[in-house]
Amino acid sequence: MSIEPKAEPTGNGDESTTTVVLAFAANALIAGAKTAAAIVTGSASMVAEATHSWADTGNEVLLLIANRRSKRVPDRDQPLGYGREAYIWSMFAALGLFALGAGVSITHGIQELFHSEPATDFGVAYAVLGVSFILEGISFRQAYKQLRTEASAVNRDVMAQALNTSDPTTRAVFAEDAAALIGLVIAFVGVLLHQITGSPIPDALGSIFVGILLGVIAIILIDRNRRFLVGEEASPTLRAAAVEALTQLPEINRITFLRMEYLGPRQVYLVASVDLVGDYAESRVAHTLRELERSLEQSPRVVRAILTLSTPEEPSIAV
Repeated sequence: MSIEPKAEPTGNGDESTTTVVLAFAANALIAGAKTAAAIVTGSASMVAEATHSWADTGNEVLLLIANRRSKRVPDRDQPLGYGREAYIWSMFAALGLFALGAGVSITHGIQELFHSEPATDFGVAYAVLGVSFILEGISFRQAYKQLRTEASAVNRDVMAQALNTSDPTTRAVFAEDAAALIGLVIAFVGVLLHQITGSPIPDALGSIFVGILLGVIAIILIDRNRRFLVGEEASPTLRAAAVEALTQLPEINRITFLRMEYLGPRQVYLVASVDLVGDYAESRVAHTLRELERSLEQSPRVVRAILTLSTPEEPSIAV
């Protein structure tokens, strides 16, 4: 039996890996270019942008580790699998974005406010910002495309899917690339005002604003990973699909309890209380429950299923 609502793809995460690899390649190129531009121009906004891109590059490495380690199959040590490692490594990435991206950008911007020096070679900064915007846009498009496909299947908008998807790596790339595009606009405005006014203050403020933006994004990502680590209930769509699939089994008369908790990207732990058809001996009931559990675990979503018997007075769950 397969529990297959259209909430999320049930693949092995290859599309998420492609999204992260593309983001890593783009950020590595962008970080190098921004660092060179920051050295040449002395712009505070360019320093903040370079720091942001290096933080993102390091984060993509952590996200690749998250994808790889979370795909390991369950074993004797971890019978429920390693899916939650995706949230642990994604949490590390979000903490890195907060500490390095936000912390360094804000600190550098504040320092520039009190000990600022005029920037030079503004053309270099504009060129690097323009190329960076194109590369970040390509990476963002890949993450957006993946989320849009998932969102359209459950009548959500892309932002809602980004917040609720069980895949933390795609969420992180989408959020970081969106922040990068907004940050590039802020940096452009800061550099432009620096050039027009001759004052480095707008440039320094640009660095601070970029840092604040990264801090907000990091806090959102940290909170989402925290929720999945402590036990996020499966989406209503997935829960409804499970109820429907269970009630369609000829051995099951009704369901009185259902708990589905995410164990990793597209992976759930299912616990249910059911009322079996007929009134059989204890040994036969036990075998029937085990057979039903194995049937449920044939679904690519269900890592482990546990079924218990309902009492007669328990109310049924409606489909």
